[in-house]
Amino acid sequence: MADAASRLATLAEELLGGPLPVRLRAWDGSEAGPVGGPVLIVRDRRALRRMIWKPGELGLARAWVAGELDVEGDLYALLDGLSGILWERAEDTRGLLDSVRDPRLRAAARSLLRLAGPLPLLPRPPAEEIRGRSGGRHSKRRDKQAISHHYDVGNDFYEIVLGPSMVYSCAYWTPDGSLEDAQRDKLDLIARKLNLQEGDRLLDVGCGWGSMALHAAREYGARVVGITLSREQAAYARKRIADEGLTDRIEIRVQDYRDVADGPYDAISSIGMAEHVGEVRYREYADILYGLLKPGGRLLNHQISRRPEPDEEAYEVDPFIDAYVFPDGELAPMGRTLSTLEAAGFEVRDVEAIREHYALTLRRWVANLEREWDRAVRLTSPGRARIWRLYMAASAVSFERNRIGVNQFLAVKTPVSGRSGTALRPRVWNEKA
Repeated sequence: MADAASRLATLAEELLGGPLPVRLRAWDGSEAGPVGGPVLIVRDRRALRRMIWKPGELGLARAWVAGELDVEGDLYALLDGLSGILWERAEDTRGLLDSVRDPRLRAAARSLLRLAGPLPLLPRPPAEEIRGRSGGRHSKRRDKQAISHHYDVGNDFYEIVLGPSMVYSCAYWTPDGSLEDAQRDKLDLIARKLNLQEGDRLLDVGCGWGSMALHAAREYGARVVGITLSREQAAYARKRIADEGLTDRIEIRVQDYRDVADGPYDAISSIGMAEHVGEVRYREYADILYGLLKPGGRLLNHQISRRPEPDEEAYEVDPFIDAYVFPDGELAPMGRTLSTLEAAGFEVRDVEAIREHYALTLRRWVANLEREWDRAVRLTSPGRARIWRLYMAASAVSFERNRIGVNQFLAVKTPVSGRSGTALRPRVWNEKA
């Protein structure tokens, strides 16, 4: 098919109501669009089928994971340019062939379908897409399945992406610091906010590969219980703890936060875990953590947030993230998290927004993945590696553009007397040791 790129560009501009900001290269080698920037490559016409029948992120994501779409040049620039057009306007074309009333748009859709060629109506989704979720949303059984889908893809793969720190949350950057420095500083920031002391009992909810538990025990002498639903994470964390000779101070459990019943704790850290809780469980989550703390105990809740929607009832979970990255994950606006903590009884003493820090962290993770791309593919699959590259790069752009943020909430189970001791050390956590 001669000059497929020009035909595709023209049709896409008609359907999306504006010029494409990137150059296109089609399966026949033809190109169209502005020069000098990144190039979106449509390697296979199956990508068009996916985008026609699943407009918006999910159709694009399936084509990306399957290798039918690719990028030449600056991935971040392409994502930044396309996010406002293809991923937002395309949502308005859901059910394209059945619901478009504008005859001009319907004709464009039919032309796009003809351009896709005589292929099966809808290609099968890539194998990496989650299937067969069982149980009610955010039930214990379903949450365990969701966590396994994301985290049980091989610790060796995560070592490539995260580096030696094995910390899978926003780092805390200083000028000219390395990723390892920034992750260590983040863990120390949290420990100082929690005012950890020798012998304090810390619960690390969603402990990952054990980095916070190790830091708290090694640097502050805390006694730590770390919980995760990922068996691979737990095994990795236990080995690290044994290697450092800290098995007498740290216990790692494969356990749901709803099943922890051995409080009280002096402090609780929840770092990048609340995104998995789900809006219907946020209050229950806050109530449980409140109940597990002793009077005067502290919670550090580190959580990604989204911008509030004009119509909150219309909020929908990101389809790409839900299908390929964090199944059933949900983001809440910052104000809702604060209100929920207060409703549970906490006194919120500090909120720190570190949005820009996550963009830097994600860009470093993408660089790690790209540097060892061939090994990452061997350890997982081409599709899995492509998922992680896309989701991390797109997330970096979203943090940079203030579409999402990340915040640390310091909340205290203040006694009836009101004497929590917090005000005696104002913002001591911002002082470098």
